[in-house]
Amino acid sequence: MKLGRLNHIGVATPSIADSIVFYRDVMGATKIHEPFDLESQGVKVCFVDTPGADGALNGTQIELIEPLPGNTSIQSFLDKNPAGGQHHVCYEVPDIHAAKAEFEAMGKRVLGEPRIGAHGTLIFFIHPKDMGGVLTEIMETPSEDTHWSN
Repeated sequence: MKLGRLNHIGVATPSIADSIVFYRDVMGATKIHEPFDLESQGVKVCFVDTPGADGALNGTQIELIEPLPGNTSIQSFLDKNPAGGQHHVCYEVPDIHAAKAEFEAMGKRVLGEPRIGAHGTLIFFIHPKDMGGVLTEIMETPSEDTHWSN
């Protein structure tokens, strides 16, 4: 397995609206995408762009995640961390199915089958106990036409 680009850091929040204010007013974010519901995963999502090495807004994103009613995984995280916090990190891979097979061959616990994530490309998660204590999302590298932007 070869480490791919860090695509985003997922941050669970009880309020995307409040988190937008924080990233804009405290962290100086200049590009905050429109929040949207990702019904298939039971969450509302909002991406915050960060600058890349060249200063352009093409660096790693922050993915703000708020549970929709009935979501148990993010809500459970927030029950333990009421103010929210880092939920996961997400790395890109060129072939999601090959990556899944490699992680499983290493004995890593893949949580579910590949499914469409917030960027419109296939993702899966790996159990944090198998990843140094960090919930890890693996996502197929988005093409220009599948990368979510607004």
